[in-house]
Order: sequence, then structure tokens, then C-alpha cells
Amino acid sequence: MSRRVTSQDVADLAGVSRTTVSFVLNNVHRFSIRPETAEKVRLAAQQLGYYPNASAKALASNQTKNIGLIISRAPQYVASDPFLPQILSGLLDALKQNSQGLLLEWVEPGQQLQTYLELTRAHHIDGMILMTPRLDDPGLRALEEADIPVVVMGYIPGSSLHSVDVDNLTSAEAAVNHLIGLGHRCIACITNAPLPYSSAIQRLDGYKSALQKAGIEFKPELVREADFDIKSGHQQMKSLLQSDQEFTAVFVASDNVALGAYSALSEAGLSIPDDISIVGFDDIPMASFVTPTLTTVAVSGQEIAIESYNLLTRLMRGDLPESRSVTLPTRLIPRESSREIGRRAKRGERGAEKTSAKFVSCFKD
Repeated sequence: MSRRVTSQDVADLAGVSRTTVSFVLNNVHRFSIRPETAEKVRLAAQQLGYYPNASAKALASNQTKNIGLIISRAPQYVASDPFLPQILSGLLDALKQNSQGLLLEWVEPGQQLQTYLELTRAHHIDGMILMTPRLDDPGLRALEEADIPVVVMGYIPGSSLHSVDVDNLTSAEAAVNHLIGLGHRCIACITNAPLPYSSAIQRLDGYKSALQKAGIEFKPELVREADFDIKSGHQQMKSLLQSDQEFTAVFVASDNVALGAYSALSEAGLSIPDDISIVGFDDIPMASFVTPTLTTVAVSGQEIAIESYNLLTRLMRGDLPESRSVTLPTRLIPRESSREIGRRAKRGERGAEKTSAKFVSCFKD
């Protein structure tokens, strides 16, 4: 068996001390080392196939080489979130390229402050990415004063924390405008999450804004709050159907929630889009495989993760950006779940009588 190459071997080949080898290969900048000397060390290490031990590297640089991803939701929601794999994929790719590790934690309601303090004070991570916190999160102030950089995936108004998000309001407005452009005037809304979450508030505001600009009255009775998952989407769609409210389309502010809405409409004997048009939000992989395929707003979870990581690494280097927030683009993807209102009824196809009877006041003259 061949002998393992050591840092002393590199030092001998480069003609420098073992300490110099450690400083160069561990990127320690506390001492000035001539560029030509550093290059000799790196070439010697490459020639010998030497890679510094990860633990030693962390000790020498006073860094853990770990990033924390904190998810502000209960475990049952984390397990059922189809958007999370996109986040993890983008983040893990970026971490791998920089030989860093990931500490994944989820935080249940009521435990935020304690968890944040433990993570930021224990020196297990060099920086933290906080995913979708609630606006009423009691630990946010502690994170603003933390000793490590923190980036939020999501927008927290009034906070000094740096953030990465999409323009939820404008994107939701575009989704509802798509339905209005198809002639729908009675449009319901099912939120993606409870309203303490900023994305839920912003997407609901986008829904309201589109209605207002089109001269359509906003009716609170047409709004239901979901809770991230398919089950809540099913429950809230059933609630809308059981109400005395008339609607021909629903903006569902999460594709995952929309899957539950699909199920409830099917159980009620209603067809998408012939009876009810649906527009979702996120463009999860299932959106293009359900029947009918789901019209939705495309959001790149991988891009959000990569931009969050890039922003965090800048903060870790002490490179403060001019703006505290990064806003990423979205795009509307029209598919089969949205259709021009009345098209089926005018053709006299199956279900036309049911649609026109229940939603007669929703049809434009």
C-alpha cells in the first residue's frame, strides 16, 4: 500500500515550511505570502495529489465550511412540499462546487427564537439561509443582530435582513389578468399559505390589484386560505363550491394546493376548464403532467437557491451589496386548465346547462 501524501511532502517539494503550505492551501489570509511562493505550493500539491483535511482546513481558517438552510414550517409540510427539492438541488450544486456542507433544520411555530439563537451562537455554520418565514416570526429581530450573515428566501417588509424572492404581487396580477383576458369576471382565490406568510399576502394583493384595475369588485367571500398542501387545497375548493358564491375561475396561489382543488372539482362532477378554469403558481413538475395540464406562473426554485447562496457568500466576504433585496423574474405558462369563458356553453356541449345555470351572472354580455 502506498504511503499517504502529507503536507510535509508538499513543503519539501515546494521548498517552504509546513506552516506556509497550511496557510496557502487553507486560504488563510492573516499573513502575507508572496504570490510566486503560493503558486509553488499549489503546483507541488497538485503534482503530489495532496488535498488538505476538511477538519484541519476549517480549524485553520476559523470557518466551519457549512451553510444552514432553515425552513420555517412544521415537518409534515416540509415532507409534502414539491418545491423544496428544487431549492435543495440548486443549493447543493453551489455548495459542492465550493466544498461546503449543508445543515438542514426545520423550525416549528413557537420555537423560532430559541432555534435561531442556538444556530447562530454555536458556530456550527458560517451563514444562514432562512426559507419562507412568517411575518410574525418572533426570531427575526434576533437574526438581524446575529454574528453570522443571514439571507431570507422571501420578503420581510421593514426588516434589515437581505432577501431573495420573486415579485409575487406582479406575478399573481399577471395570472389573474390571464383569466380576465379570457372573459372571466367571477374569479375566486385560494391562497398558497396562511396570511402571516408574506408570499400569501403578496399574491392575494396581486389578485385584488388585477380585479381593481379591470373594474371588477373584490369579494372577500371568494377568498379561501390554504396551508401549503394538497389536503388544504381540496378542503378550500370544497368550501367555495358549497358556498352560494358564483365563480367561473380560480386563481390558486400554489400548484401543490391546486392539485387538491383539482380533486375537489372532480368529486363535484365539474370539469376543468369547461366548468371552472384554474391558474396556479410555481410550475412544479406535476403541473405539466396532471390532466388537464395546469396553467401556472413559473418560478425557478433552483435559481432562488443559487441567488440566495451567491448573496450569502458575498455577505460572508464582507461585500455588502447596494440593495438588500434581489427580485427574480417569473413567467406565465398558459396550458389546458384555463379557457375562454362560455366557449363550451355556447357550443352546447356536455355540462353547458349546469355551467350556465349556476354561474349565469358571471358571463359577459
